[in-house]
Amino acid sequence: MENQIILKKHEDVRLLAGHQWIFSNEIASLNGSPLAGDVVEILTYDRRFLGLGYFNPHSLISVRFLTSQQEEISSGFFERRITEAFNLRKKLFPDSETYRMVNGESDYLPGLIIDKYNEYLSIQTLSSGMDRRLNEICDTLETLLHPKAIVERNESPLRTLEHLEEKKGTLRGIAEHTIVSEHGAKFNVDLLKGQKTGFFLDQRQNRRVVRQYVRDGDVLDCFCNEGGFAINASLGGAKNVLAVDISETAVERGRVNSVINQQENIEFRQGDVFEVLKEYSLQKKRFDVVILDPPSFTRSRKNVKSALKGYKTINGLALTLINEGGFLITASCSHHITEESFLDTVDESSRKSGRKLRLLELSGASPDHPVLVSMPETKYLKFAVFSVL
Repeated sequence: MENQIILKKHEDVRLLAGHQWIFSNEIASLNGSPLAGDVVEILTYDRRFLGLGYFNPHSLISVRFLTSQQEEISSGFFERRITEAFNLRKKLFPDSETYRMVNGESDYLPGLIIDKYNEYLSIQTLSSGMDRRLNEICDTLETLLHPKAIVERNESPLRTLEHLEEKKGTLRGIAEHTIVSEHGAKFNVDLLKGQKTGFFLDQRQNRRVVRQYVRDGDVLDCFCNEGGFAINASLGGAKNVLAVDISETAVERGRVNSVINQQENIEFRQGDVFEVLKEYSLQKKRFDVVILDPPSFTRSRKNVKSALKGYKTINGLALTLINEGGFLITASCSHHITEESFLDTVDESSRKSGRKLRLLELSGASPDHPVLVSMPETKYLKFAVFSVL
């Protein structure tokens, strides 16, 4: 192959262990003149072939690994990899038509996200290599699934790291709203205006978990988004549910979802969760369960310290509101925040607030968001349930 990258000595260890990224400072030299998104051969310092990957000279992640074989990266490659990912999801969720169908590096399709909402598909291409082949990927999806529509939700700021513009729109077919079903709960998904690719699918299993902790209780759902946890709390037998989010649009969609599910005991409030928690703490309001599902507080390693401070603040405030014998249900969705540091922060919050915690459950993302053990970046979601004394 004309385009090749040669790694520095010993920089093949992480790749051979299963990591999917090669950083710019791990490359010794470059043969040829590859452009962003071109396929390059990956060679060791002594010129042994390791595999093929997508190259991007503009990104800190210079190469995203594709395969250890000498093969053509064409429609046949995408059809095989996407089919493998699709077959896994059908085994995981045989009774569902909604799930993450392709989860980027975890499905060996780096930088490609495909979410399936009934007969509609929503795509993100977060690497230049996948973005250049978006049309080819859509052709493959139409052949395999015959969807009613395919949309792209490429507003992610991660694209700027690849020097890609942010955009969204309908790629194939006609995009319409669709109502998805999740453990008996129903949600109206707007493919072009909903959060991320339309809805937060990674919390689907965790949303069901809350049902066993809320019966006959007063529940506060913070960062409620479109009501996923709030509706599951109501379906789980909660007496009253108060759901708060800073986005008025999200709150309105949450109200729509509560009507669809015929749950009349949910009150939605628009507001800054930090300020609302402070207000309720001063008012000495009490709840039996507080749910915290904040957005990522950091997208880079350099902001971890301030992010941990944010988690400490909201968990500390939440603990002042929970009745003895109640439950704190809390999450973090940044891969820069390790599980250990997240739990340490919650523990520190409990000690400062004078409350005692017992960890009852600890989990991550739904299994349609698989984790590569050799790639910590794929393990981003932490979800914990604590008993509060």
